[in-house]
Amino acid sequence: MKTIIVTGSGGLIGKESVEYFLSKGYRIIGIDNNQRKYFFGEDGSVQQSIDKLKHANYIHRNIDIRSYTDLEAIFSQYRDSIVGIIHCAAQPSHDWAAKEPFTDFHINATSTLNLLELTRKYCADAVFIFMSTNKVYGDNPNTLPFIELETRYDLHNEHIYYHGLDENFSVDRTKHSLFGCSKLAADVYVQEYGKYFGLKTVTFRGGCLTGSKHSGAELHGFLNYLVKCNKERRVYNMFGYKGKQVRDNIHSLDLVAAFDCVINNPKSGEVYNVGGCRHSNCSIIEAINIIENITGIKTEVNYIDTNRIGDHIWWISDMSKFKHHYPQWEHKYTITDIISEIVENI
Repeated sequence: MKTIIVTGSGGLIGKESVEYFLSKGYRIIGIDNNQRKYFFGEDGSVQQSIDKLKHANYIHRNIDIRSYTDLEAIFSQYRDSIVGIIHCAAQPSHDWAAKEPFTDFHINATSTLNLLELTRKYCADAVFIFMSTNKVYGDNPNTLPFIELETRYDLHNEHIYYHGLDENFSVDRTKHSLFGCSKLAADVYVQEYGKYFGLKTVTFRGGCLTGSKHSGAELHGFLNYLVKCNKERRVYNMFGYKGKQVRDNIHSLDLVAAFDCVINNPKSGEVYNVGGCRHSNCSIIEAINIIENITGIKTEVNYIDTNRIGDHIWWISDMSKFKHHYPQWEHKYTITDIISEIVENI
């Protein structure tokens, strides 16, 4: 039976991938040891999501991806039946990375190398999809000539990057955060195993990945956490940039549909920026306004003048290259669709 390994199977993108590809008839090996609870406490725990992954063709493995030996036991068992590896597991917070740099590096970089080498050894024809991050570009985007509008920072509509940042944007000579460094190391390894060894590797550099199944916490998953603060009447800490920092947001189902395109028509050593683009984006202020209009509840905000280290003032993805390679793919969810779904499910 065709098998796909999904790391971080209890997380937002991992769980969405599991459910999507189960519906396509694949056997799924899900790997997740709920390390998010260690990172973010109970708010970040994905144990409930893991417990709900019940299907005849789903096999869960509660292992640490830093263990090459434990991973090899899986790869050596399923070998050539493995047609895809969707690597979503990560330490996902640039704030948290500074607390334990070695933990962050080994989870994000060393574990990726483990998976790549095991793919090369046991299932070299499999498609390897890596969920990277726009933080590999560091704070280079902050050097762009933004203009301040009433509710957001933005670029002039004639600027070359108005429609988003593409994969040619520089990753050098910038402050990344330690999280950005560990993910960049993994990102380059994934590319290299495609270009050097010829594996079918594809890297997605995501902005804000979201959806109602996210276990949002203060340091990760801002839309879900913001909705949670609003509905539970918690204080939301807003860090810097007057709350006018802009993020594009892509729904997890739109992202997994992009994975499916790659599984069916793989590339080798390819990189794609992926996000909501101009189709789906907002500033924090704009997100709060949308949430309050839906819930009727005022959000209590504690503004902190200092921004997070390595935080972007503005990020919108340019997905032109991906859409050129896979013209059948398109966004389904707008920012209002996404927030409405989150409000309904929290």
